[in-house]
Amino acid sequence: MKTDSQNATRFCLPWLICGIFILCGCQPPKPAVRPNIVVLLVDDLGYGDLRCYNTNSLVPTPHLDRLASQGMRFTRAYCPVAVCSPTRYALMTGQYPFRSWRKSGVMRNYEPSMIDSSLVTLPEMLQDAGYNTAGFGKWHLGTTFPTLDGKDPAGYGQFRADDNGANLDLQQPVSDSPMDHGFDRWLGFSCASECWIFDQREIIAAIGHDLYTIEATPNKEHIQDIPLQDYLPYITDQTLAYLDQTASQDDPFFLYFAPYVPHIPLAVSEEFRGKTDGGLYGDYVHELDHYIGLLLRKLDELKIADNTIVIFASDNGSQFRATSKAMDLTKASNSPNDVVSPTNAEDVHQPNAPLRGTKWTVYEGGVRTPMIIRWPKQVAAGSKADQIFGLHDWMASLAAMLKYDIPPGSALDSKDQLSVFTGTDLPIRNEIVVRAGNRIYGLIEQNWKFIDRRTDSKWTDEDVSGELYNLAVDVEESNNLFKSHPDVVVRMRKKLERTLAGQDDLNAE
Repeated sequence: MKTDSQNATRFCLPWLICGIFILCGCQPPKPAVRPNIVVLLVDDLGYGDLRCYNTNSLVPTPHLDRLASQGMRFTRAYCPVAVCSPTRYALMTGQYPFRSWRKSGVMRNYEPSMIDSSLVTLPEMLQDAGYNTAGFGKWHLGTTFPTLDGKDPAGYGQFRADDNGANLDLQQPVSDSPMDHGFDRWLGFSCASECWIFDQREIIAAIGHDLYTIEATPNKEHIQDIPLQDYLPYITDQTLAYLDQTASQDDPFFLYFAPYVPHIPLAVSEEFRGKTDGGLYGDYVHELDHYIGLLLRKLDELKIADNTIVIFASDNGSQFRATSKAMDLTKASNSPNDVVSPTNAEDVHQPNAPLRGTKWTVYEGGVRTPMIIRWPKQVAAGSKADQIFGLHDWMASLAAMLKYDIPPGSALDSKDQLSVFTGTDLPIRNEIVVRAGNRIYGLIEQNWKFIDRRTDSKWTDEDVSGELYNLAVDVEESNNLFKSHPDVVVRMRKKLERTLAGQDDLNAE
């Protein structure tokens, strides 16, 4: 016979269990696991270098092709400018580089940072969101170096100087560096022609190659010399070590991997020389693909690839129209005057195919970048996006993913395009401003592309110094419609003028 207490227990137990379920249901859900973010920004790679973009490419790029097959390939992604520093500024700040103090061209030796300290940068945003941030490779956005006499470093404002760094104080830390703009960890250089590699803020090494010298710099006994052909393996090894150390931590990480490849000098390692039909340049692209493959394999080995966003892009187009085994590119210079083509049209690799133009130019070959995103279970494998996307849009897009509110005054030109790579075909950005390495600007509006070739600062009704192309039918920019569509020219000209004047609404008439 059951006792009263047993009966009470039998009566209360179902209600107790029900109450537990109700209480559990009222508990706040566990926060979603934030994805790691890896940005791979390479240097002077062409739109047509990768076989996933150009089936006629003579350069094997198996690792990047595989990355594209696992994610989304963008066909209309743009660098705001066809040279290095401004593009990196746009990526890091979410805004056009004409808003910085450097209005055109690239950073010169020892100049101060392009990034105003009041701006929230991409790595600072991710720091605020709880990410561990690290960068390896090339910064090229300015760093302040200490000197023995308190004056500007020897070679300041130049690209090359025989007395480079003659008054540098290598015992003191640098300032206004990547560490001051959002990175918890940094290893790399600021500008290649400065030569100096710093770990955090300490100058520890210099790149050794023929173009630049540190012979005049004093007190450099502790400085390690790293030959240029060893720099890519060096930063890759350091990046792999960072991943090993960071993968087991609770906080997600942001990794910025910015190799100085395939920028000239074409410092190809011996094991990769002669491996492609694209000549020395093709060999360098192939070597780059190999080392990126090591990073991607490390994500797999650490079993974190499924929770890691990988973004790949180039900072501008290739400087070469064509390359081949028959060309001697060992002494190619980083100059528009050295853009050469082979005499034999057969068996050549075209780095920017099928686009017109090269690095430094406002044509598509200079500003359109091969861009890939892989985000397992979020971005469809093997997909393609044909919408206009600027590298400066990554800041607002990742902010939307993290539900992060960007402070007013920062990322002024960045658009939230999260929906583009998570499955919608709706265009978010209808237009984008692009620029050559000099002050020649262009405006792309849907399929129209207007290029401003004025010689002065104001338009007149008699101006005929421009170009207009319909990219939908003329991606090679071969048929200039400037004179046949004056209404389009006038409208786009006014829109470009308003944008450069700081009037941010591109859709205003």
